[in-house]
Amino acid sequence: ILNDVSAGREDERMFALAASHAAPIILMHMQGAPATMQQNPAYDDVAAEVQAFLLERASAAMGAGMPHEQIALAPGIGFGKTREHNLKLVASLDRLVATGHAVLLGTSRKRFMGSICANSDGSAPQPTELLGATCATTALGVALGVKIFRVHDVKANRQAADVAHAIMRA
Repeated sequence: ILNDVSAGREDERMFALAASHAAPIILMHMQGAPATMQQNPAYDDVAAEVQAFLLERASAAMGAGMPHEQIALAPGIGFGKTREHNLKLVASLDRLVATGHAVLLGTSRKRFMGSICANSDGSAPQPTELLGATCATTALGVALGVKIFRVHDVKANRQAADVAHAIMRA
């Protein structure tokens, strides 16, 4: 699996490489470049803009020979987005799922959750202290149809996913 954080923008040959090896590819949204992406990110409608970008990049990948079913989309939580942008993207994951592409959610230990989950002394938790927050987004992602999760703490997130999946089937 190729995980392309540039969604083929840095090297258009990425799509041909994936297609020639029948390798699935993950296309991620990122506003700006890694060095500057958090400097005042702005969107009119973050969910619509991220979806449009990802569908355009998926179309480019398919134009290079990638089958639809081998292209996964990732909204790029934390990559050129504010806390509010990230919350809106997670809340609207079902819109990306509705495209028919697999969706990857990567919220594990993300700073935006730390800004929500203050410690008892009011300080922000360390990233490693965000297991509960990550599991919450994993469970919500399952409920919204997400199929792929990038996490640090696999066992706990697998439990959250399994329980959410069982609830959704009930």
